[in-house]
Amino acid sequence: MEQVFLDKMIKGAENLGISFSKEQIDKFYYYYEILNEWNKVMNLTAITELEDVIYKHFIDSLSLVMAVKEIGERESNLIDVGTGAGFPGIPLKIIFPKISVVLLDSLNKRVRFLHEVIEKLNLTEIEAVHGRAEDFGQDRIYREKFDYCVSRAVANMATLAEYCIPFVKTGGVFVAYKSGKIQEEMERGKKAVEIFGGEVVNIEKFVLAGTDAERELVVVKKVRKTDKRYPRKAGVPGKEPI
Repeated sequence: MEQVFLDKMIKGAENLGISFSKEQIDKFYYYYEILNEWNKVMNLTAITELEDVIYKHFIDSLSLVMAVKEIGERESNLIDVGTGAGFPGIPLKIIFPKISVVLLDSLNKRVRFLHEVIEKLNLTEIEAVHGRAEDFGQDRIYREKFDYCVSRAVANMATLAEYCIPFVKTGGVFVAYKSGKIQEEMERGKKAVEIFGGEVVNIEKFVLAGTDAERELVVVKKVRKTDKRYPRKAGVPGKEPI
């Protein structure tokens, strides 16, 4: 393992109040190596430089602790919608082993990558599934079954709310990872959040460690069941946000 990797991971995590075991830091480095290897043959991420992966993928994923301080303290379950190359779900699983995780992505080749990461990192109580959020959100196996839903997917807040809130049980939490200025987006998005049974309870704003990037974590509490009409059929939430 490169010393720079160890130093920067520890520094970034300290800002979040997180410490690593040797086993955990080894898993993160192995994850980085697998990501780079697969990225040579398929476009998993445009972020490939060591320092960028550390801060913009790993530490950014773990920043959830700034908004949901109790995460990982007890056994719970979490779904990561539009997980892509496994962010934030896999880093959260590495650090918080008590969490049971579902990684959902619509591209099957990314899901194959996730299966390899899970196997090679010897992670348990985590699965990667291929499908659309609109379809899984109507599936009784997944609908309103999760304590937490997270997403770093690039979509406006109204669309993300329709993708994600249906997965959360009443009393649970959905957290959207956002960047840049989101005031205008949130003015429109709050209406959608309420329609789907949620309530925005906090927007945690910070500058991502090791960068000058502005980040926001939009925290939505599920206050009532989602109307059975939502999510609408595949493709509609993105084209026609509430």
